[in-house]
Amino acid sequence: MDSIVINGGGALHGEIPIAGAKNACLTLMPATLLSDEPLTLTNAPRLSDIRTMTTLLQSLGAEVTSLQHGQVLAMSSHDINNLTADYDIVRKMRASILVLGPMLARHGHAVVSLPGGCAIGARPVDLHLKGLEALGAELELKDGYVHAQAPGGLKGAVVAFPFVSVGATENVLMAATLAKGTTVLKNAAREPEIVDLAQCLRQMGAQIEGEGTNTITVQGVDSLHGATHPVVVDRIELGTYMLAPAIAGGEVECLGGRLDLVAAFVEKLDEAGISVEETPRGLRVARRNGRVRAVDVTTEPFPGFPTDLQAQMMALLCTAEGTSVLEETIFENRFMHAPELMRMGARIDVQGGTASVSGVERLKGAPVMATDLRASVSLILAGLAAEGETVVSRVYHLDRGYEKVEEKLGACGARIERIKDR
Repeated sequence: MDSIVINGGGALHGEIPIAGAKNACLTLMPATLLSDEPLTLTNAPRLSDIRTMTTLLQSLGAEVTSLQHGQVLAMSSHDINNLTADYDIVRKMRASILVLGPMLARHGHAVVSLPGGCAIGARPVDLHLKGLEALGAELELKDGYVHAQAPGGLKGAVVAFPFVSVGATENVLMAATLAKGTTVLKNAAREPEIVDLAQCLRQMGAQIEGEGTNTITVQGVDSLHGATHPVVVDRIELGTYMLAPAIAGGEVECLGGRLDLVAAFVEKLDEAGISVEETPRGLRVARRNGRVRAVDVTTEPFPGFPTDLQAQMMALLCTAEGTSVLEETIFENRFMHAPELMRMGARIDVQGGTASVSGVERLKGAPVMATDLRASVSLILAGLAAEGETVVSRVYHLDRGYEKVEEKLGACGARIERIKDR
């Protein structure tokens, strides 16, 4: 099992290209199931989760070809011959549930295993299922599988989500494109990944209005056609690499970065004493002077502070001047990185969904273990600023969401390497 070794203490200088968004690409890929014509995605990230979704789509009979070193995905679902998404594939990744809506909408039948993924709380799929039921789907849970039918096709309806869910919004939005009549999604998620999906579906012939707001209206059509669509920049990878010079010192330009994708995050960086400047090619980030200042953070659905940047922000605040309070409101059990940061000398007190971080002047390198995707990269960031050697094990989590971390940081002067089977 691979490990990442970091020798901290050096400032970073250079530029880091930001990849296409993992969460957007994992949503766009199942959209191919809505049409028998080709869908091509450009600016695709090269990650293990993308390979898992490729395997899942291929198991259903879709054709998926990786081009241009994996940055272009050419897909076609003209010959779907299997409507069962098997547990052995689905268990590896929660986004697998997103094949349910498209298969049900186009074929009137689907059997999909309940998904797996990172161990950061229950993260139930009940909102996906209730939303599809509102469109007329008949669902039965049996032996760990969702058996879904819509013999007469799906029908437009008003779907009011009791709380904001990105995945449920995506699943129901895709299904609604082929439903008869008008569907209105209320309390819909507003994330850039939702906007990206709606733009892609519109290129395929869907009639959608209101993406980016909490009310999305879909007028169902009889069929969708092919399209080519660029995957939006990954705002979580962007935020992660923006934190690298904030933690280690120096100045880094994040190529392709956009302020509108990370506005709430940038507000907190500014409060902490981090400079973020727009450039013709992206965003330039540097610590202003002295130690970072403590700030309080509460995770919220977009456009609030992203839960997927909470662990990385905690790594920054471990060396801030003062005490910071981080409140996690999206997922329970998402402070599993805290004990590992404490092994590096961090002072953190976790009480339920709140973590109090009292900054120390310097972290110390230590052997630590990644517990989930975002926790793994938070430990790497902490290692950049730590005294001595930090060894992060179980980095298979990291490979699900970040491509070539050691190369990107190494190009900016970080002393970081991947060790095989350490």
